[in-house]
Amino acid sequence: MDSDEITFGRFRLDLRLRELSRDGETIRLHVHAIGILCELAAAKGEVVSKDELMSRLWPGRIIEEGNLHVHISALRKALGGHGEGHSYIVTVPGRGYRLATGWPSAEPSFPPSLPLPDKPSIAVMPFGNLSGDPEQEYFADGMVEEIITALSRFRQLFVIAGNSSFTYKGRAVDVKLIGRELGVRYVLEGSVRKAANRLRITGQLIDASTGTHLWADRFDGQLDDVFDLQDEVAAAVVGIIAPTLEKAEIERAERKPTENLDAYDHYLRACGMANLHQMSNREATDGALRLLRRAIELDPTFAPAYGLAALCITQRRARGWMTDRTRESAEAARLARRAVELSRDDAAVLASVALTLALLVGDLDAGIGFVDRALQLNPNLAMAWYFSGWIRLWNGKASVAIEHFAHSMRQNPLDPFIAYGQAGTAHAHFFTGRYDEASSWARMALRELPDWGPALRMAAASDASAERMDSAKKTMVRVRQLDPTRSISNLRDVLGPYRPDDFAKYAEGLRKAGLPE
Repeated sequence: MDSDEITFGRFRLDLRLRELSRDGETIRLHVHAIGILCELAAAKGEVVSKDELMSRLWPGRIIEEGNLHVHISALRKALGGHGEGHSYIVTVPGRGYRLATGWPSAEPSFPPSLPLPDKPSIAVMPFGNLSGDPEQEYFADGMVEEIITALSRFRQLFVIAGNSSFTYKGRAVDVKLIGRELGVRYVLEGSVRKAANRLRITGQLIDASTGTHLWADRFDGQLDDVFDLQDEVAAAVVGIIAPTLEKAEIERAERKPTENLDAYDHYLRACGMANLHQMSNREATDGALRLLRRAIELDPTFAPAYGLAALCITQRRARGWMTDRTRESAEAARLARRAVELSRDDAAVLASVALTLALLVGDLDAGIGFVDRALQLNPNLAMAWYFSGWIRLWNGKASVAIEHFAHSMRQNPLDPFIAYGQAGTAHAHFFTGRYDEASSWARMALRELPDWGPALRMAAASDASAERMDSAKKTMVRVRQLDPTRSISNLRDVLGPYRPDDFAKYAEGLRKAGLPE
C-alpha cells in the first residue's frame, strides 16, 4: 500500500491529496475535519493532543476547544461506527485523540434506527449554494433555518432541528441512512441561487423509507420576496406530506422579521456565528454580537436581532467571559425586554428571552412563562426544550427537566453538542438523589466534550455523593487543572440561579470531591 494512503474498514484516506473516500466515492468534509483526520492518521495510532491539533490546524490563532469538538463530532458522523459501540476517532481522556484503524474491513454497523414519531416527520437538509460565491453560504444556510422554522409552526409535524440536519452538510449521504439516523419519514433537499436582486429556491421531497421522490419544484422571485418564497416552500411541503392536515396559516404579516434587507443580511451572518455550536467560541460570539448590534441600528424594530443579541450576552455569562457583569447583564435584560415588546409570537425570540431573564436576572417565573409560550407556539423548537430543561432545573422541577432535556435530544439527535442535553440530564438526576444515573449521564457528556467544566464538576459531585471517592477525586484533579481559581466561595459565578437547598447539595458534593473553600 502507498505510504501516503491508509485503508480502514471501507474507507481510504489519501494523505497527500487530503481526500477521504468510502467504497471509491469521495466524502466531502470541511477542510479542518479532513485536516484532523490526516493528523491523526499520520500519528499511526498514537495520541495527538488537542493543543497539538489546534496549533497545527489554526497556526498563530487563539481558538476555543469547542471549534475543535465540532469538527471531531462531524468527522465521527462521517465515519460512522464499526461495531460494538466503538468509533474510529477515539477520545483518550485528559490526553487527546487517536485514530483506531485496526478493525476488520467489514461493513461498519450504524447506530440503531430511531423510532418514527407518531406524526409525519421531516428533516430539512442543508441547501446547495448555487450563487457561485462561497461568501453566500450563510445565505443558503439561513434559508434552510427559516424553512425549518416555517415547517415547525405546523403542530401536526415533527421537525428535526437544524443542528442535526447540518451535520450532513457537504456529504453525499443516502436518504435512507438519514431517515434511520434521524428517525424521520421525509427528507427535504434543495438549493438556493442568489444573483443581484433575483432569488431562486428549489426543493425536492423524498420518502426516506423508500428513496422515492414525492415532489420537486422551484420558486422564483425578487430578493424582496424572500420571506414569501420561504413560506411557499414550507406550505408546498406540508401539502404533499399530509394533505389532510389543517394548514394553520403562517402569519407572516405578524412575524415578518424586517423590511430592511441589510438588517436581515447582518442577522443571517450573525446566526451562522451564534448558533449553539459556535457559542463555545468567544470570537464567534463576540462577532455575532457586533453584527446584531448593526442589524438593530439598521432596523430598531427587528425583534429576532434583539433576542439573539441577548442570548449571546447570556452565553458570555455562562462561559465566564464577562468583563463587566453588572453592565452586560443590564444590557442583556434591556435587549430581552425590548424583543418581547416587539414580538410576542416568535418562539425563538421568546426562548432566548426566557433564558436571559432566568439566568441573568434570576426571574424564573418570567423565564418559565416565556419558554412555555415559545413551546406552545412551536413545539418543534429543540432550543426551547433545552432552555426549558435548565430553567425547570433551577426552579426545583428536576423530573420535568429530565423530560424536557429528553425531548430536545430527540428533536436534535445528531447535534454535535448533544453533550449539553446529556449534562443537563445528569444535573437533574443528581438533584433527585439518583447519583449513579447522574454520573452515567455526565460521563456520556464527557465522551463528547472531555474537558467541559459543567460535566466534569457534575461527574465529580455525583461520584463523591455516591461514595466513589477515588473516581471523584481523580475527576476533581482535572477540574482544578482546567479552572484553578474555582472554589466553593465563587462557585455561583458559573452556576445558574439554583434554589439554596440545591446549591448546598451541589456544593457539598464538590467539597467531598476536593474543591477547596
